[in-house]
Amino acid sequence: MSAADIVGVVLAAGRGSRMSPLTDRVPKPLLTVDNQRLLDLALRRVSAVVGEVAVNAHHLADQIVVAAGAFDPSVHVSLERDELLGTAGALRHLRDWIAGRPVLVNNADLWLSDPIEHFLDGWDGTRPRLLVKDMGRPADFGRFRYMGVSTVPAPIAAALEYSPSGLYSSVWAAAHERGELEFVELTGTSYDCGTPAEFLIANLAASGASSVVAPDAEVLGILDRSVILSGARVERGEHLVCAIRDRFGNTMNADPADVPPP
Repeated sequence: MSAADIVGVVLAAGRGSRMSPLTDRVPKPLLTVDNQRLLDLALRRVSAVVGEVAVNAHHLADQIVVAAGAFDPSVHVSLERDELLGTAGALRHLRDWIAGRPVLVNNADLWLSDPIEHFLDGWDGTRPRLLVKDMGRPADFGRFRYMGVSTVPAPIAAALEYSPSGLYSSVWAAAHERGELEFVELTGTSYDCGTPAEFLIANLAASGASSVVAPDAEVLGILDRSVILSGARVERGEHLVCAIRDRFGNTMNADPADVPPP
């Protein structure tokens, strides 16, 4: 199956509640890792391996619309204005755009050290395929933990119900019981950026630096394993440790024990 036969969907609708208050005024996919927006990284990752790409948007949807258009005007944006539809519901909402094609799904808050150019190799389009990591202990599927990239065969995508639900409950759980899931093990590292600690670790891993500062941020104080987002300011005399600060003055902290030095 060629890349032209598959469409990509980047999931960018969530509220990012674990990253509040940073995500109260900026959607989590528009937060940055090494000064690159997570949404841009996801769109670039998916666009490299498929033809057309769509993004779904709910929380602060208008910002997602603008960001997707700035990345590439050809990106289709699916608005979920009334309610958050979940991963399965998002694909059902996109049924007309998907138009009977198989789908590559990618979480927008995912940071991967390696590209996914070989993820689709050998896929015949008949079974869901998931990017996973062997955790060495019970996880989502035996010892495998789902790492935010998956495929949905065309017949399954076309049959999804129009209800707020996830792919795990709608597709994967039953398919796993029947032995009908394909797994591709992760190469490199991955962080879902859903917590302050993982967001910090992703930034430090991506940059190789001891802290990450946006080009237009102003830092007069001292930083230790911290991320200073666009437009933010650190005053003289401040010493931020494992902290994230935004341009609205919000600061989130992670336990230093959870953020090892890069």
